[in-house]
Amino acid sequence: MRNQEIFVSLDIGTTSIKVVVAEYINGNINIIGVGNEKSRGLSRGVIVDIDDTVNSIQRAISQAERKANVKINEVIVGVPSNQIMVEDCHGMIAVASDNREITALDVENVINAAKVRSVPPEREIISIIPEEFIVDGFNGIKDPRGMIGVRLELYARLITGPRTIIHNIRRCVQKAGLSISELVVQPEAIASVALSADEREFGTVVVDMGGGQSSASIMYDGQMKYSFVDQEGGDFVTKDISVILNTSLDSAERIKREYGFAIASQTTDDEYFPVETVGKKEPVRVDEHYLAEIIEARLVQIFETLYEELNRVDGLDLPGGYVLTGGAVSLPGVLDLAKRYFGSKVRLFIPEEMGMRNPIYTTSLGMIEYAANLDDVHRIAQGTFAVPSQAAPRQSMPPQGGQRRPAPSSGRNQGQAARGQQSGDLFGGQRRQPANETNQMANDQRTMPDTMPSSNQQEDYQQYNSFDDDYRYEDAAYYDDYSQDDEANKYSEPVTDQSNGNGITAKVRDFFQTFFD
Repeated sequence: MRNQEIFVSLDIGTTSIKVVVAEYINGNINIIGVGNEKSRGLSRGVIVDIDDTVNSIQRAISQAERKANVKINEVIVGVPSNQIMVEDCHGMIAVASDNREITALDVENVINAAKVRSVPPEREIISIIPEEFIVDGFNGIKDPRGMIGVRLELYARLITGPRTIIHNIRRCVQKAGLSISELVVQPEAIASVALSADEREFGTVVVDMGGGQSSASIMYDGQMKYSFVDQEGGDFVTKDISVILNTSLDSAERIKREYGFAIASQTTDDEYFPVETVGKKEPVRVDEHYLAEIIEARLVQIFETLYEELNRVDGLDLPGGYVLTGGAVSLPGVLDLAKRYFGSKVRLFIPEEMGMRNPIYTTSLGMIEYAANLDDVHRIAQGTFAVPSQAAPRQSMPPQGGQRRPAPSSGRNQGQAARGQQSGDLFGGQRRQPANETNQMANDQRTMPDTMPSSNQQEDYQQYNSFDDDYRYEDAAYYDDYSQDDEANKYSEPVTDQSNGNGITAKVRDFFQTFFD
């Protein structure tokens, strides 16, 4: 959990685009700016016109910047649950460190290993949610960092979505001059703020009734297990009113908000209101009972569709019941209508933050809560945690014959580079030193003080590095010759003077040669 940070959420909805700027301090969310603009370029929760969507995003961002007095560069973006798939995945690696201590890099590697699976080209990985780690057969581990082990395994849930939807979201955000800090699936965001920890653990259905679509998501064991989307929402109620009453969409939306009710039996036909119809100069009187019948017919169809799908996957009798949120639930009577299908364990969720006491802001607030409460392991899985690199220091192999390759002259190794430069001159001179003289020279060089290499020495050193591969074959042949001499002389006395032909070695050879003569 972060201690203090500014979070900005971007909810790209069918009806409106919401931007919420919040200051997160020690577990408390303080809303400092809200932007809400009518969205254009979306249909049923999916972007259909990038340019219109970009303009709507920019207007909402500007409004939030003026209210919060901050410059917005990064946003947390919600991904609709259209065709979302949740799959099990598994990864296994060997711990890379020498002392076998598991680090954040090992966690990142096993997460990447779990992602290696055949994903269809039309789908893209949105996120991966770790469930448990296994260290050398010991399971149930939530955070393996700091533990000792040889084999690290991970069981996780892989969430994928349509590549087209995700690409369009990324494209619109980038064209609006913003960068995405995290992608959050909307049901996960809603559950983080609308459900308690026990409700997420024991099982609860989250019903999000937006403008373009309605979704039902099953939260169990702290994670989203299933999600279903019905391509009907609050905008369809408005369109029904507009078509039946022969009025404009703006007028139908106003009538729904001011006079609408979700259950016709709880209204009366004695109350009337004026409706401006197309083709008539004078308004037409419509009673509230007739309007409620129009609204109830569409809502009943939505609830029936969700009920049938939840019944198909045995998700009707979860201990946590049902939580309704979204802009469409603000219509009076929706809660009572939902209880007809889902029972008495149904409640509404409306944010309590000042300036956001409307269910349309549930997703925006949930994205901030979700991102702020991510632990380090989940941040590593999302790619938002800075994993330190643990690259092992490169060790240079010594050339053949026992001589170490000179190191670059930098810092405290400058003296070593100078000594290495002198040994490098052996390969560029007119003659090579024998093995014993070479070792003697190396011993003498250990007593030499560290000196800065001159410019000529640095040039020679660079030339040595460039021609190192060319001399390697010649060096091998040279040391092979001396190794053969050493093999022949391994039973003889040490050579005192290689240049003297009257030495001990020469006399021994002459002695044995007499037997062959």
